[in-house]
Amino acid sequence: MEERTTRQSGYRPTGSGSSRRRLRAFRRRRAVLMAVCATLLAAALGAVVHPAAQAGSTASVRTGSVTGAAPATSAPAPGAAVAPAAVGGLGPALDARINDIVAANPEYQIGVALLDVSDGAAASGEVRQYGVESVFVAASTAKVLAAEAFYHLVETGAASLDDPLGDYTAEFQLQAMIQQSDNDSWSLIMDSVGHAELTDYAASIGVDYSPESNTLTPADMARILAGLYTGTLLTPADTAQLLAFMQNTNYETLIPAAVPAGVAVFHKYGLLGGELHDAAILAEGGRAYALVAYTKGDDLDSVPERTEVIHQVTQAVADTLF
Repeated sequence: MEERTTRQSGYRPTGSGSSRRRLRAFRRRRAVLMAVCATLLAAALGAVVHPAAQAGSTASVRTGSVTGAAPATSAPAPGAAVAPAAVGGLGPALDARINDIVAANPEYQIGVALLDVSDGAAASGEVRQYGVESVFVAASTAKVLAAEAFYHLVETGAASLDDPLGDYTAEFQLQAMIQQSDNDSWSLIMDSVGHAELTDYAASIGVDYSPESNTLTPADMARILAGLYTGTLLTPADTAQLLAFMQNTNYETLIPAAVPAGVAVFHKYGLLGGELHDAAILAEGGRAYALVAYTKGDDLDSVPERTEVIHQVTQAVADTLF
């Protein structure tokens, strides 16, 4: 089970009737604000999401180790703006920087995955992997997969964002699960999807996942993010809402803290026992990349040191690609 994340005040109705009325008013205002943000984000994504998103098809992303990996290319859609070339681009120079960071920290298990998702490139691109390529306990990063599976139920008519889950709606629980990393909300969403059904959904997008073990490889997590950002899994509106939940979260000290101004970050962290992870989309203009950094130590005492490792990896990626 994930490290407990304290619910913020207002997640459960307590106190006097006037307090509850104020809480309901607050939730209504927040719902309106999130709807506006999601609408604006949907409009922005419409300019960069690959046209395959409109067809709702699932991207097939090949995995490949760093050795011999080559960045994929894809022709831009007719009339689409061509993104400017990255400063350095995916290649040996960036590979060497990330491998050096991993090698300099042998006391930790570190797995990094990087995937170009610019202009729908994830449909044929390779996941570049560094360090440990096998599974980690995914901790809360797997909440993104659970959210995608619930939105899939909504889009197939098997569920609704207005369905009551616990004391609130499904939409509220999705936001709490992603933005506040709330474990009670995660349990409600997981129960609604179903454990076996979640495993089947993961398999349908090319990911091997069991809720009981909650393990993913860094490359699998990169695929989960790629499918979301490129719009191949969900409708534009649901894509925009989930990405909006992945900003301004309750834990912004990992990848977001090391990204330069002007680069947008959509991410989900994980913290459990010896696991410290962050999984993000970094985007600026026509360029976008899925960056996953999974780390494992003996316990939480090394969180500051592993946070610095994640910062170093993020800075290497940002310096080279933006």
